[in-house]
Amino acid sequence: MDLTQKIISLCKRRGFIFPSSEIYGGIGGVYDFGPLGVELKRNIKKVWWEVMMREENMIGLDSGILLNPRVWQASGHLTAGFADELVECKSCHKRFKADEVASNKCPECGVKLTKPRKFNLMMKTFVGPVEDESSTTYLRAETCQGIFVNFLNILNSMRLKVPFGVIQIGKTFRNEITTKNFIFRTREFEQMEMELFCHPKEADKLFDYWKEQRLKWYQNFGIKKENLRMKEVPKEERAHYAKRQIDIEYHFPFGWEEIEGIHNRGDFDLSNHAKHSGEDLKYFDEEKGEKFFPYIVETSVGVERPLFAFLAEAYQEVKGGRTKTTKAAKEVEVLLKLHKSLAPIKVAVLPLVRNKPELVKKAKEIYNLLRPHFTCQYDELGSIGRRYRRQDEIATIFCLTCDFQTLEDDTLTIRNRDTMAQERVKIKDLVNVLKEKLAN
Repeated sequence: MDLTQKIISLCKRRGFIFPSSEIYGGIGGVYDFGPLGVELKRNIKKVWWEVMMREENMIGLDSGILLNPRVWQASGHLTAGFADELVECKSCHKRFKADEVASNKCPECGVKLTKPRKFNLMMKTFVGPVEDESSTTYLRAETCQGIFVNFLNILNSMRLKVPFGVIQIGKTFRNEITTKNFIFRTREFEQMEMELFCHPKEADKLFDYWKEQRLKWYQNFGIKKENLRMKEVPKEERAHYAKRQIDIEYHFPFGWEEIEGIHNRGDFDLSNHAKHSGEDLKYFDEEKGEKFFPYIVETSVGVERPLFAFLAEAYQEVKGGRTKTTKAAKEVEVLLKLHKSLAPIKVAVLPLVRNKPELVKKAKEIYNLLRPHFTCQYDELGSIGRRYRRQDEIATIFCLTCDFQTLEDDTLTIRNRDTMAQERVKIKDLVNVLKEKLAN
C-alpha cells in the first residue's frame, strides 16, 4: 500500500476525512471533514490567519459566495482564461483533459477522440424563482474577486495607505473534469488568499518578500525544506492575470505538485473592474499628488493541499511498536507527528483501567478541568497500550494517565507523544504545565 492509500485509510478510520454522501455512493471530488479533520483544518486556517495578521496594514474580509455575474465577466472567468481543453470519446462520450491523454485514442475504449474544446470550470446556478439566462449566476471560483470589488469600501472605511493587504478564507467551487489524488484536486475546497495592494514600483520587491514568507510558513509548521521547491512559471503557462507567477511545490507521495501560488497580478483586476463597472478604482496618493491603479501581489492556497502535505509529512510507521506490549511488538504502529499547533487533540485523559469506579471518576474530573483550556479527548476503552497507540495515530501531543497513585497524592503521568518521556505532575499545576509545554 502506498503512502496516499495509507493516509486515506487512516483518515477514514480515525475520523479525519470521509467521502461525501458515502451511503449513496459518494460524489466525485467532494469530501467531508470528520471530527478530527475539522479540528486540523481549523488549526491550519488559524495559524495562517495569525501569521498573516502580524504583518503591517493587514486586514480581513469575508465576502459572499454568490457575486453579480458581471464580476466574473470582468475577471476573465467566463472566457477562455478560466477553462480547460477537453477531448471527448466519440463512442463512450467520456471527457478527458487534452494534456492528460497521450494519443488521440480514448483511454477507456480505444475509439478516436474529438478535437480539443474549451470547457469552463465555473459552476453555474440560478438566483430567484425563474431558471433562465437573466437569473444565472455562479458559485465563486476564487475568493479574491470579493476582495477586488470591495476595494473602494475597504479604502474608504479603513483609511489605509498603500501598501496594504486584505486576507480572506472561504469556500470556492470549480467543476474540475479530473479530480484525483484524494483531496489534492477537488470540486469544492477552501481558499486562503492574500491580496496586497501596492504602488507598481514596489510590486517586485513585495513579490520577493512574500514568496520567502510563504516558504517559511510551511517549514515553521513541520514541512521539511527538501520537500519544498519554487517553480518560476514561464509566460505561456501563467494564469491569464499574472505578470509573474511562482508555484511553491511539495513532494507529495505521487510526485512534485503545486501547493501554493504567488502572483504579481499587476493592475489587471482593478483596471478591468473599473472598466466594466464604471467606478473609479484608482488610488490617490495625496502626498505625491499621484493617481494610479495599484498592482496586486497575491498569495493563494487551498486549505486541503497543505492539510494533505502536513499529513504526509507527519505520517510515520514504527516497526515493532512503541508501546512494547507483546502483541504490539509484532505489529507496525502508526505515529502522526503533526506540529503541536496543528494537532487536532492536544491532550487525552486516560484512566489506567475502567473497572475501578474511583479511577474513572477522577479521570473524568481531570478531563472536565482541562476542557475549557485545550481540545481534549477522554478514552477508557481497551488496554492502556492500545489507547496510547490510538492517540499516537491521531497526533495527540500529551496523554495523561490516572493511576492508583493519583488517588493517593493527586498526581498523574504526562506522556509526551514525540519522546515518549513520562513525568508526574500535580493536578493543581496541570493547566499551567500543559500551557507552558504547548507554548514552548
